Amino acid sequence: MGKGAPGNIVLIGFSFTGKTAVGREVARTLGLRFVDSDDEIAALAGKDIPQIFAQDGEARFRELERQVLARLCREEGLVISTGGGAIVDAGNREFLAGSGVVVLLEATPLTIYQRLRADQEPGSVPRPLLAAADPLGRIEEMKVARQPFYAMADWTVHTDTLSPDEVCQEVVRAWRHVSQRWDSEKRLARPFPPPPGDAPEGERGAAFTVSTPTSRYPVFVGWGILDELGERLKGVGLGGTAFVISDEAVFALHGQRTVEALEGAGLTVDSLAVPPGERSKAIEGTVALYDWLVARHAERGHTIVALGGGMVGDLAGFVAATFLRGLPLVQVPTTLIAMADSAIGGKVAINHPQAKNLIGAFYQPRLVLADTGTLATLPARELTSGWAEVAKHALALDAGLFAFLDAGAARLVGLDAEATAWAVKRSAAIKAAVVAEDEREQGRRTILNYGHTIAHGLEVATGYGHLLHGEAVAIGMMGAAMLSERLGLITGDVVEQQRGLLERLGLPTSCPGAERDGVLSAMELDKKVRQGAVRWVLLEGIGRAVVRADVPVAEVRDVLDVLLK
Repeated sequence: MGKGAPGNIVLIGFSFTGKTAVGREVARTLGLRFVDSDDEIAALAGKDIPQIFAQDGEARFRELERQVLARLCREEGLVISTGGGAIVDAGNREFLAGSGVVVLLEATPLTIYQRLRADQEPGSVPRPLLAAADPLGRIEEMKVARQPFYAMADWTVHTDTLSPDEVCQEVVRAWRHVSQRWDSEKRLARPFPPPPGDAPEGERGAAFTVSTPTSRYPVFVGWGILDELGERLKGVGLGGTAFVISDEAVFALHGQRTVEALEGAGLTVDSLAVPPGERSKAIEGTVALYDWLVARHAERGHTIVALGGGMVGDLAGFVAATFLRGLPLVQVPTTLIAMADSAIGGKVAINHPQAKNLIGAFYQPRLVLADTGTLATLPARELTSGWAEVAKHALALDAGLFAFLDAGAARLVGLDAEATAWAVKRSAAIKAAVVAEDEREQGRRTILNYGHTIAHGLEVATGYGHLLHGEAVAIGMMGAAMLSERLGLITGDVVEQQRGLLERLGLPTSCPGAERDGVLSAMELDKKVRQGAVRWVLLEGIGRAVVRADVPVAEVRDVLDVLLK
């Protein structure tokens, strides 16, 4: 394999889709080593798979499976055939996604059932799937349950009518195709692996680390981890005094627990809660925070802890960046939009009366701690709004994440713990990868503004607070997709795919009643304007965004007329 090529080829899929036979042939064709994870599990346990299940139970099998896959995914030059249920485990999916090219071998339930029956020797003990009262129905049921997890694949090969040799050719073609574009863009589609065991103490246990030219910091994601905040601060060298800045609604829910976590680690804590909403990001509110810090004799070694959503993260972050030329900042996001996006990357800002986030800085935090358990306390509308930023990352940068969201929208809307945590981690990792490449938004990072040009115009024109930020972004993405179609970059089918996902997530796709000229005027003041031209982030396809500065104003007006009617 050439420099920069993926390390392994990983075959996933339901039983009897051909992973083992195809994997052996692919390995022979490419001169790689073939490994069947089930064989490795049996060798580790000293007994075959049926014996493990019968004597030790499925939980033990899954434990051995995780050990084996973690080891294999640290190697390179392998073709790995995985067990049919391996991808259900979130940890396994992360190992596999970071290991190389993931190819899904797919087949219909009927094909799988027929292959199972053909493989069953007369008089032998029936396979578990065939022993079910309704084998075909059981296969259909299991495939539906696993389908959202199959979305992690880089490539899918439908094997129903293909010979093993033909499937092998398709897998090799997939490997070569992905290898050719295994650059920074492709790496964005993968969750970062957790820091290695020899990582600095403050990074141990992190979901991933963010590394930029100016800083490096861990990101912790998990359910119920807010109580670890004080120890996590100490782990990255912070201590002494912490100033918690929050909003009144969030502090009422999570403030006491946050303070106790900090005090329990030996920190002295003071706190201030501002009114919820974008109006708190005005210059006057920022000055009030400066006055509060002055009155409490804040020093450079003291830490600002931003506890809340995107507004608090922006405001507290801007204060940390500018007071005494910079205080250490810790982001503790409590909204989906902040966990998946705004708390990562160091963009902090306050609003000007004529434009949102017009006054700001790039200032990286020392750590980010996202307790996904806090999402359960969000109002339904606020939670729904957050899915817009996750969908944005999928639409702009990651077709695999889009497929996961599209297939699992109902689970995500219902705040399924595992699906939500996985989506948050993957979305945040995508943001982190872009930040690592373009810390100060001089190039690649502009892609993250998909949907935001119209969104910011809508927020200003309708008055901050009328639309939640995610709602405005969802509408803005629809406008950007419609412009993409008008410029011939995508077809109408892609526009409707996007619309369908946003609607299934409960997000708006239009804003009747907003005034077009007011939106246009606000867009002209947006920070994405260069030399008088708006730099639009548009789509060339699902997961492929492009920046354009040649969008005719007449087309923008026409699209706004559709969005606002």
